[in-house]
Amino acid sequence: MIKVMFVCLGNICRSPMAEFVFKDIVKELSLEARFIIASSGTSREELGNPVYRGTVRKLSQVGIKCEGKTSMQFSKQDYTYYDYILCMDTYNVKSLIKIIGDDAQGKIKRLLDFSSAPRDIADPWYTGDFDETYDDVKEGCDAFLSHLYQAKLI
Repeated sequence: MIKVMFVCLGNICRSPMAEFVFKDIVKELSLEARFIIASSGTSREELGNPVYRGTVRKLSQVGIKCEGKTSMQFSKQDYTYYDYILCMDTYNVKSLIKIIGDDAQGKIKRLLDFSSAPRDIADPWYTGDFDETYDDVKEGCDAFLSHLYQAKLI
């Protein structure tokens, strides 16, 4: 079982988008029994709030549903439980280190670190560009899955 946690600031835009995109990819490949997939935020400011309407709208355009998801905050216990903790940007990585102390097991990466062009994923809460965020998230999820195949983990 491969346990994956996607992380952004508030857990209402980028990380739930990544969670549901990756779940969709895994389902299409009939690999859902091999994964536990979730998302969380580094902040408490959106705690309990639903996925932001821009993310819901973009996911709906590509046939992905995310009903019932509400924001949760990353915890120290999550670090122990999850195998991969995939952040949307460098700031999220730094915030996680403040929560857990240090990444002694090397679990924390940016999602696009697995791509051929490692970079941060811009926050559509500020940019308003959910299409660009989706494209980056999809690229990162595909690259991460390729990494797992290449490492012979699936």
